[in-house]
Amino acid sequence: MSLNEHSLQALSWRKLYLSRAKLKATSRTSALLSGFAMVAMVEVQLERDYSYPPGLLIAFSACTTVLVAVHLFALMISTCILPNLEAVSNVHNLNSVKESPHERMHRHIELAWAFSTVIGTFLFLAEVLLLCWVKFLPLKKHDDTQTPAVNSTVSAGEAAAYASTAIMVPCGLVFIVFAVHFYRSLVSHKTDRQFQELEELSNITRLQNELDHRADAPNIQSAPGIFP
Repeated sequence: MSLNEHSLQALSWRKLYLSRAKLKATSRTSALLSGFAMVAMVEVQLERDYSYPPGLLIAFSACTTVLVAVHLFALMISTCILPNLEAVSNVHNLNSVKESPHERMHRHIELAWAFSTVIGTFLFLAEVLLLCWVKFLPLKKHDDTQTPAVNSTVSAGEAAAYASTAIMVPCGLVFIVFAVHFYRSLVSHKTDRQFQELEELSNITRLQNELDHRADAPNIQSAPGIFP
């Protein structure tokens, strides 16, 4: 095996391990967050004697449904691809990396990772915020009926909902800024690594050609002359 082929196989094995790590993180995160969303929707107790704003209930239902659908889609991709990568990575043979579908399914792996870590996490933050409004907003009616003498423009339930909003909105903005910065740094790092790998491959190719020329030079010198 030449040095060029050995470097290409090492690069392919590194991509295989990275894809396997991403799929493992995707499966764990998606299963955890989708389970929390389903439990939150099932266990939430709506007040029958309180008139909820229709937009709040629609937003809560839509956010929960989209959240579960996104995480289940990412979980399905990781469940389908991960066993194939595990089977190849457990074989102690350098040539077995060619049997792995990680390069062909690279877009699907990146899509599942983005759905689980970016879109799914942002939807989970929105789910927590809407759940706080659904849970605490009915306290407005009970506070008004129990303490009618207190003249307050904001009830305890509304104050709790506003407090959760004031905390969650900056957290969401920080999350978006961190996600954008992380992906830009990751893309820049991958671009730099690609240039370095291309330079290494070109150097290896140049050294291989020099070794081939040096090996062919003695054969040319020792060959008998054609002309007398």
